[in-house]
Amino acid sequence: HFPRMSISTTQGKAARSYYQVIERFYQTLADGTRLPLTRVRLTPETGRTHQLRIHCQYIGHPILGCDLYGGLLLSGTEHTPRLMLHACELHFIHPISEQPMDIYLPSPF
Repeated sequence: HFPRMSISTTQGKAARSYYQVIERFYQTLADGTRLPLTRVRLTPETGRTHQLRIHCQYIGHPILGCDLYGGLLLSGTEHTPRLMLHACELHFIHPISEQPMDIYLPSPF
């Protein structure tokens, strides 16, 4: 099932993420169904492949629009236009200039 990854306590590499609930709300669908949603701030401490997607699925709250880890399973989520994951902040050292880079871009959703 590449590129799907999993959690393995015996063979996996350590991965740590932090989350903070920002807002809880409901999206009313065309049929009147109310889809419960939560906006969160996710902060990965490590950088494993699909880390944030897997951690959210593991705690029972998959990222909306995630086709690999359950983010399209609830009724009404099949119309989600994209993966609802957005990097609002990036911090790194530029590989050529060696200058610190601090990039901020608010979430479009």
